[in-house]
Amino acid sequence: MSELARDPRHDPVLRDEVVAALAIAPGERHVDATFGAGGYTRAMLAAGADVVACDRDPDAIAGGQALVAAADGKLVLIHGRFGEIDRLLAERGIDAVDGITFDIGVSSMQLDQGERGFSFQKDGPLDMRMAQDGETAAEWLNRADETEIADVLFRYGDERQSRRVARAIVAARPLSRTGELATVIRKALRHPPGAPKDPSTKSFQAIRIHINSELDELVAGLAAAERVLRPGGRLAVVSFHSTEDRIVKNFLRERSGGDAAGSRHRPAPLPLARAATFETPARKVRPSKAEEARNPRARSATLRSAVRTAAPAWPGQSIMKEAISC
Repeated sequence: MSELARDPRHDPVLRDEVVAALAIAPGERHVDATFGAGGYTRAMLAAGADVVACDRDPDAIAGGQALVAAADGKLVLIHGRFGEIDRLLAERGIDAVDGITFDIGVSSMQLDQGERGFSFQKDGPLDMRMAQDGETAAEWLNRADETEIADVLFRYGDERQSRRVARAIVAARPLSRTGELATVIRKALRHPPGAPKDPSTKSFQAIRIHINSELDELVAGLAAAERVLRPGGRLAVVSFHSTEDRIVKNFLRERSGGDAAGSRHRPAPLPLARAATFETPARKVRPSKAEEARNPRARSATLRSAVRTAAPAWPGQSIMKEAISC
């Protein structure tokens, strides 16, 4: 499988670090829960794993069929949401796996396709739907009130001038193109042409996260991973947004018993009612300077990983929901 190790069109962020965290042994079964263009799947196959990969984007599933054929029976590709990965696996007779990887957020493939409407750098229909169904970004922006839009921009994009931007969006409606939206945001924030950082970045990110319910999906995916990882199984999560990373960090801290001890600033909480389902997480990993120079998208990436214990999965989603509303 060495010929499947890299695809020059898509070298995923923190690829080697993810493979190291997964510690793949030949013959193990691993899940790439966010297939995209198949970068992590190729690395897993090259390490000798049997891989089950899924993606909610039908374009990703169609684009992955050549890799399925080349993998000679070692790859199963499923169309579906990673928040339902336990159900998707069960439908195929799989109740436990040795590793699960998540690469959270929009894929390079989606960003590069202007017609998908994810990027302010490429004019196209204001869509942003990963699964290509449900409400589009244009439909939501053209019906939501100013307060709702401002709340989304602030919560998911850390946009401090969210009310100013929301007011400008409502005044400019109806909107149908990414270029239109980017122009509205730039004018609202008084962005001079040629300035280094485009002020549309935060708002586009926030709208995309909202349209695709990405944080709810992450919460569901982590809980599903806990249910299907066998004892000793490895979880690896690459995130690109502070709120996403906080959800992952809180999940692993809670499930490993990291909240069991208090500090001088915070009283000790009640003792854990359930056994820890993960060992103490590994230290977070950030990209090297060389990778950041090679791939600017890597600059905001964080990898967190942990090993599953033999304890039964916790019911519900516990404190993870709190991270979404922070």
